[in-house]
Amino acid sequence: MNRVYIKTYGCQMNERDSEAVASQLVARGYRMVAREDEADIVLLNTCSVRDQAEQKAIGKMGYLARRKRRDPHFVIGFMGCMAQNRGAELLERLPDVDLIVGTQRFHHVPDYLDSLTAPRVEGAPVPSSIVDTEDEAGSQNTIREHLPDRKRVSAFVSIMQGCNMACTFCIVPRTRGRERGRPIEEIVREVEGLAAQGTREVTLLGQIVTSYGRGEIPAKDGKSPFVQLLERINAIDGIERIRFTSPHPRGFNADLVAAYRDLPKLCEYVHLPLQSGSDRMLRSMNRPYSIGKYLEIVASLRDSVPNMYFSTDIIVGFPGETEEDFRATREVFEEVGFDMAYIFKYSKRSGTPAETMDDQVPAAVKEARNQELLSLLHGQSESRNRSLLGTFQEVLVEGRARKGDHFTGRTRGNRMTHFDAGERLVGQLAPVRIERATASSLYGSLVLSGVESKREAALAGAPGSHC
Repeated sequence: MNRVYIKTYGCQMNERDSEAVASQLVARGYRMVAREDEADIVLLNTCSVRDQAEQKAIGKMGYLARRKRRDPHFVIGFMGCMAQNRGAELLERLPDVDLIVGTQRFHHVPDYLDSLTAPRVEGAPVPSSIVDTEDEAGSQNTIREHLPDRKRVSAFVSIMQGCNMACTFCIVPRTRGRERGRPIEEIVREVEGLAAQGTREVTLLGQIVTSYGRGEIPAKDGKSPFVQLLERINAIDGIERIRFTSPHPRGFNADLVAAYRDLPKLCEYVHLPLQSGSDRMLRSMNRPYSIGKYLEIVASLRDSVPNMYFSTDIIVGFPGETEEDFRATREVFEEVGFDMAYIFKYSKRSGTPAETMDDQVPAAVKEARNQELLSLLHGQSESRNRSLLGTFQEVLVEGRARKGDHFTGRTRGNRMTHFDAGERLVGQLAPVRIERATASSLYGSLVLSGVESKREAALAGAPGSHC
């Protein structure tokens, strides 16, 4: 009864939370398995940002509950945002669930599973379902463990939890609580430990990562706590690249813009959520910036790093969005020339102000607008990738592709790249000459003298990379 499978829905922060829980379980003597049909315990780490994610998790749990009825010793549970939001209400719909743990109580999962799986005297009552969605001071400091004996070229590092914003469409402040950050020294120690184990790239995580330390850590030499943290991580030996997500436009002050210019390990890739290109819609969403301000931020970042890559979040079909509002979004989308975007059709979230707003947009209109932006994105991304043909890109070699015998890695601009290589290059920065491009990927050949590769012989000794 010690084999555990965790299925994760949603964002990178959920992925990081799942890994931390898995690490804590391994330390307690549990064994993580790669398939749910091999597991004695299945936990679903859930997302509440969109209704579709909740419905997927509920559907999966219904399937698992059927197995539990055949095997009463099988343990099933919800963790994460949906667990936090719905709590014991989930038991009314799925009474076979054993465990419901909210976002501030992940570190209690090993204790709860010990209780649920403890040997029982024959005839003794079955343990009641456990529901724990309480707030806990200091919970942001518990997401620090990583799975042992696992070589990770790239790693997520959680630096804070919670959100103080009040976007009318968003349920995250309700599921994650108020902003609270980890101490800089503790984060630095975690990253140093990862570097010692071979990690070369870290992605700093927070609901609004650029708000890190606000009100808790004083500014220093005109630099925010977040920029101070970036500088500390930039100085760590072994770490070659730094990324972060998800920020907020209001966090891009002069110090952060300058950091892209001054910190060589901070990759020239920024995720800058837009949500809408209409000032009217931004006000309705309670987003505290205008399109003019947003475009100023984009311009300042491009002044700092001319070849900056941009990704964004867009919501189409927000209540009251007219055709004129959508056209404004499309115009900004084209003007910025986003290289990547997460485009969502608005869905009602219980308890948010937008749920009860007038002028809900019909599903067919949302779908049409979603497809229009996806088509535009495809063209923009393909054009940017094709502009790299013939260039030499610095790629962090991550490992073998899931399909085929080639290897994959990412450029500093976060473009997935495919090439032939050898296992000894995993975790190394390597120059790749780009020979083919699609909207989603780059394809090329290694350019390293003395490194054997199926396709590099003709290119050995070519010029070094540039990004």
